[in-house]
Amino acid sequence: MNKLVHEASRTLEITILSAENLRLDGKTVKKNSYVIARVDPHNYGSTKADFEGGSSPSWNEKLTLDVPYQTRFITLEVKCRTSSGDRVIGTASLPISDILGDYTPESYLHFLSYRLRDARGGRNGIINVSARVKMPIESVSPAVTKNPVGYGCSSSWQQPTLGVPAGHQNYYSGVVTGVPIWSSF
Repeated sequence: MNKLVHEASRTLEITILSAENLRLDGKTVKKNSYVIARVDPHNYGSTKADFEGGSSPSWNEKLTLDVPYQTRFITLEVKCRTSSGDRVIGTASLPISDILGDYTPESYLHFLSYRLRDARGGRNGIINVSARVKMPIESVSPAVTKNPVGYGCSSSWQQPTLGVPAGHQNYYSGVVTGVPIWSSF
């Protein structure tokens, strides 16, 4: 990937988890459904076909897409392979604002469900995904920080990350959230 493309876009990881209540021409889907996640006509990813899930397929497949900063939606298109060719079961739009723009860190993993619509606009099942912005390796902060004040401690003192099991500081990165507990003594 060239540096210009990397600076003008961000990398998005979308895991296509599953779908529910898929129908094709009024009949439940038996097999061979798959999903295409599309940023534009030339930038997309596809899952493998699910051969066993029927109208509730499960893919659990991670797709990585370069998403330009001006992109507002990613189209999720559920298709089915039939003897007469591939047919669209339903589509949904994943707004980028559902992943970015709130008070969560950029790399936060979001679990999302969207209503699928068929070609006529009718309801045709639900698709379940998870998505996050993949942070570049050099921008991920370490899980332990040096003592900025240094009062009474050696310069090698390190503050452990709260809420992270001992020995797992490098595995977990990001923000630890919780509810403060107030007690009156």
